[in-house]
Amino acid sequence: MPSFTYKAKTAAGLVMEGTIDADEQRAAVDKLRGQKMVVLEIIEKSISPVDKFRALIGWKKTKNDIPSRDLSLFSRQLSTLVGAGVPIVQSLGILASQAENPDFKEVLEAVKTDIEAGLSISDALKKHPNAFPDLYCSMVKAGELGGILDVILERLTAYLESSEELKAKVKGAMMYPAIVLSICTIVTIFLMVFVIPTFKNIFAGFGRALPLPTQVLIDISDAMKSKWYVMVIAPIVAWQGFKKFYATPAGHRWVDAQSLKAPIFGPILKKVAVARFTRTLGTLIKSGVPIMQALETVAQTAGNVVISEAVNATRESIREGGHLSDPLKKSGIFPNMVTSMISVGEETGALDIMLSKIADFYDSEVDTAVKGLTSLIEPIVIVVMGLIIGTIVIAMFMPMFELGGMADG
Repeated sequence: MPSFTYKAKTAAGLVMEGTIDADEQRAAVDKLRGQKMVVLEIIEKSISPVDKFRALIGWKKTKNDIPSRDLSLFSRQLSTLVGAGVPIVQSLGILASQAENPDFKEVLEAVKTDIEAGLSISDALKKHPNAFPDLYCSMVKAGELGGILDVILERLTAYLESSEELKAKVKGAMMYPAIVLSICTIVTIFLMVFVIPTFKNIFAGFGRALPLPTQVLIDISDAMKSKWYVMVIAPIVAWQGFKKFYATPAGHRWVDAQSLKAPIFGPILKKVAVARFTRTLGTLIKSGVPIMQALETVAQTAGNVVISEAVNATRESIREGGHLSDPLKKSGIFPNMVTSMISVGEETGALDIMLSKIADFYDSEVDTAVKGLTSLIEPIVIVVMGLIIGTIVIAMFMPMFELGGMADG
């Protein structure tokens, strides 16, 4: 079905841009008018050769999780539309028509249909966990009950943007060393497979036993050439084995626990976990979600089994009349400063404010730690790469040095 890009004005006077599917341009205009929009501009979108081929063979892409940036943009636009008085069904229709992600477009159209059929907004969203996580649905439900859906959506947008920024910081720290290590690996494989065999032919004419480092390197090179398939299969088998191990409850917990204890990266991951926990819980409480439900949502979205267990222990403590801070302190994951500030927030009745302050502090801590990590990893990676390449070069030239020494003698 052809797609059309359009620019149109809503009944509230907002100018929206997006894409809409229709059999022809007139049908596209009728669809937009049916959503009470005045079409300002509409052009048929060109179809790429890849999309034409997919349509020809009837291939359909499998559904994936919706990127958080798409969800964040949707939340901000929906908040604007709802705040301007546009009905929720019409708002969803507008956003569905302009969604560029086909999976997200399909989800929004299904949500719109469910709401028209009588479902609440939160219940309609819950039917699509690949797009709307539990935290999102819980906050939307609180916004529905409190009549402040536009405010809640604005808070959700801020939360999603903060979370995305935190992820970007961690990924940014890993990008440089990953690129350098990849280049180092490629160069090393090239030397071992293509360069060292040339030296082997040269050394064969010396008629002498080779130095141990040189012989070991040549043996490794021969093994890499003769059993190259092992180099290809072994990483795949190892990765699949790790995935199966991680899929088990015991394996999942062990990996998550070790990641928090890992040198260099462990402290950063712990700071990220604290920032995420406090930001999520603070946002939920501020939005009017009951504390028990908020903790349940935080435990499900923690991203680390060890953190989830600590949060669940906190839920049990509160259920029995205890405090939020005590179980967190016993877990050993949350620093004393964090648990002390949470305790003060509980006593003063300003827990959401205190959690937001902690989250802001740890966001800056993560930023500082990531910059420090980048500064630390850069020279380490360069030194490691130099040692590997240097060892190969020296091992290859050792027989020549010995031969030169014999000639001088």
